[in-house]
Amino acid sequence: MASSSTAASSSAAAAAYPRTPFSLRRRPGLLAFLFVFLCFISFQVVIHVPFARSAVSQWLFSGHQGEHQRPKNCPGCANSQDVGSADKKIAYTDQYGRIKLFKVTAREFASSSIWENPWLPRDSQPIARTQEAAEDLLLANGSEATNLSSAETLATKSADPIKLKRQVFRRRRKEQRVQELLQVDKKVELEMRNAAINSSRNFDNKVRGSYNVWRQEFRFTNTDSTLRLMKDQIIMAKLYATIALSQKEPDMYALLMKCIKQSQTAIGDALIDSELDSSALERAKAMGHVLSSARDALYSSSEVSRKLRAMLQSTELDIDAVKKQNSFLVQHAAKTVPMPLHCLHMQLTTDYYFRDGVTKEHFHDAALKEEENKAKLEDRSLYHYAIFSDNVLAASVVVRSTVTNANEPEKHVFHIVTDRLNFAAMKMWFIAHPPQLATVHVENIDNFKWLNSSYCSVLRQLESARLKEYYFKAHDPSSLSDGNENLKYRNPKYLSMLNHLRFYMPEIHPKLDKILFLDDDIVVQKDLTPLWDIDLKGMVNGAVETCKESFHRFDTYLNFSHPKISENFDPRACGWAFGMNMFDLKEWRKRNITGIYHYWQDLNEDRKLWKLGTLPPGLITFYNLTYPLNRTWHVLGLGYDPAVDIVEIDNAAVVHYNGNYKPWLDLAISKYNLYWSKYVDLDSSHVQHCYASKQ
Repeated sequence: MASSSTAASSSAAAAAYPRTPFSLRRRPGLLAFLFVFLCFISFQVVIHVPFARSAVSQWLFSGHQGEHQRPKNCPGCANSQDVGSADKKIAYTDQYGRIKLFKVTAREFASSSIWENPWLPRDSQPIARTQEAAEDLLLANGSEATNLSSAETLATKSADPIKLKRQVFRRRRKEQRVQELLQVDKKVELEMRNAAINSSRNFDNKVRGSYNVWRQEFRFTNTDSTLRLMKDQIIMAKLYATIALSQKEPDMYALLMKCIKQSQTAIGDALIDSELDSSALERAKAMGHVLSSARDALYSSSEVSRKLRAMLQSTELDIDAVKKQNSFLVQHAAKTVPMPLHCLHMQLTTDYYFRDGVTKEHFHDAALKEEENKAKLEDRSLYHYAIFSDNVLAASVVVRSTVTNANEPEKHVFHIVTDRLNFAAMKMWFIAHPPQLATVHVENIDNFKWLNSSYCSVLRQLESARLKEYYFKAHDPSSLSDGNENLKYRNPKYLSMLNHLRFYMPEIHPKLDKILFLDDDIVVQKDLTPLWDIDLKGMVNGAVETCKESFHRFDTYLNFSHPKISENFDPRACGWAFGMNMFDLKEWRKRNITGIYHYWQDLNEDRKLWKLGTLPPGLITFYNLTYPLNRTWHVLGLGYDPAVDIVEIDNAAVVHYNGNYKPWLDLAISKYNLYWSKYVDLDSSHVQHCYASKQ
C-alpha cells in the first residue's frame, strides 16, 4: 500500500510538472541559481552591449510599473517619462554570490548607455535615426567607412558625430602620411636615417639627468619675492621708527632700528632670493613680529600717510641728485683722455722729434712716397676722404678699416686734418704705419691762413668773452647746479675748430668735385666706392636720415619758439646724421653753402636758435639740400644704445659710435667693442707698450 500510494503520488506530480531535460523539479537550488545567473547576464548585456539591451532593459529597468504597463501620464506615449530623473533599481551579485540592489539615475550612465522608449515602434526610435545618420556620414566620407567596424563605430560614436568626423580625419591624415613615406626616394630616406643617427649620437643628456622640476632646489631659483618683502619691511620699519621717535618711544625705536640693520645685513648686495643670506627668512619673520607690535602701538592713518609722503619726496630729491651726479660723471669721463691713449700720443710725439736710426729711415721712405703721391691729392678720378680728428688711434682705425674693405685700395686718398698739439703724433703714426697702397696726407689746421676770426663766425664767437664765461664760469647756467641738460656742451669738442671744419670743404679742397666725410668714431665694414656713383639729383649732401616716428626731427634740435626758426623750417622735417656724408663740392660752390652757414651762425651768437654743436647748423645749412641714402650705408647708436640690432650692424657699410660711450673708453658698450678693436694695429710697438701697462 505504501509503495502503491507513493507511485500514485509520483505519477500525479509528473502529470502536474512536465518532465524537463535538467529535472529542475528535483533541484530547487539549481533553479534559484539559474534565475540569479540570468539576471546578472541581463545586467551585463544592458551595460556593455548597446544593441542587445533594448529588449532586456524593458524587463530589468521597468521599476514598479510592470513589464508591459504604460505610464498613466503618457498621453499618446509620444514622450516617455524623464529618463534623467528616473530612479532605477539594479540587481547584481557580489563576490560571494549574494544578490544586491541599488538605485541609479539615467545620468549616472556613461555615454555608451542608450535609453530606448519601449512603447514607440522599432523603426521610429531616436537611436535608430542616429545610427542611420552615422552610417550615412561614414559612407559620405568615402572608403574609410569600410575600414571601421560598423557595430563598434555606430555603438560608440552615434552619440557624438563630431568625434566620428575627427576619427575619419585622423585616418585620412595617417593614410596620406603613409603614402608620402612610401613615395620617398631611398636616397632621401637614407639621409633622414643618418641625420637621426647623428642627432642621437650628439645628444647630451647630462644636464637633463641632473635636473628635475620636482626637486626642491630647482624651484623658483630666480624669484625675488622674499627680497622685495624684506625691502618693504625695511621701509615700514623706518616709517614706524620716525613715529616712535616723535612719540618718545625709545624702546620701540631701538628695536625697529636693530631689525632694520639686521635685515639690511641679510640682504647685502642680493638681487634675487637665492643670493640672500641664510638667515634672511628668520630676519623677515622677526621683522614681521616687530612691525605687528609697532602697528598696534603706533599706527595712525593720518600720521602714516604724512610720513610716507615725506619719505617719497625725500627719495625723489635723492634720485634727482644721483641723476645729476651720474650725468656729470659720464660727461667728465667722455671728455677725458684715457692713460694708454695719452701714452700713445706722447710716445709718437717723442719719436717724431727725437729720431733714431730706424725712425730716420721711416721718414726717408715717407718723404719719397709723399713726393710720388703728391699728384693723387688733387686727382678727381680717385676716391677722396676727409677726416678731422685729434685722436691718433681713432683715425688709424678709420683708415685701416676703409683700406681693408676696399676693392681697389690704391685709388683711395685720405685727407686728415688735426690740431697743432697732435700733429706730430698723427704724422708719426702714418709714417711708421703707412696703409697698404692707399695715400694718407696729414695737415695742421694752423696752416690754413684763410681760417681766421674775420672770415669764420664760429672762430670769432669762440674767442668772445661771453662764450668763455659760458664755458668756464661755475655760476653759469652750464654748471652742475643748472641740471644735466647743458653739461654735454662743456665737452672740449664744442670749443675745437676741428669740429666746424666740415662747413669749409671747398676751401680745404679747392680742386676736388666730390669728397666723403668720415667722423673719427666710425668703422668701415664694406667697400664705399659705390657712394661716388650715386646720383644726388642736384643735392649737396648725401646722408642717412635718422628720424623714426617722432624722434630726431627738426623740433628736437632747433628752438621753434623763435620766429626766425618757425618761419623758415618745418618742425616735422626729418633729421639726418653727420658721420658719413657724401658732399658734392660743385653744387656746394654753386649754392654758396658756406655763406648760408655763416649767416645762420651769426644769428645764433646769443645761442637762442640752437645750443652749441654742429648738427643743428648742419640741418639748417643743408635744409632741402640733403639726399637720403639707404640706411644700410650708415648705422648709428653704438655709442649710447645697447639695443641696436646686431643684424643691422653686421649688414651696415659704416657703423657709428656716436654718443659718450666711445670704443676707446672704459665706458664703451662691451658687445660692440669687437667691431672697432679688430682694426686696431696690435702689432705696433707703440700700442703694445702703452696698452700693456693697462693690462
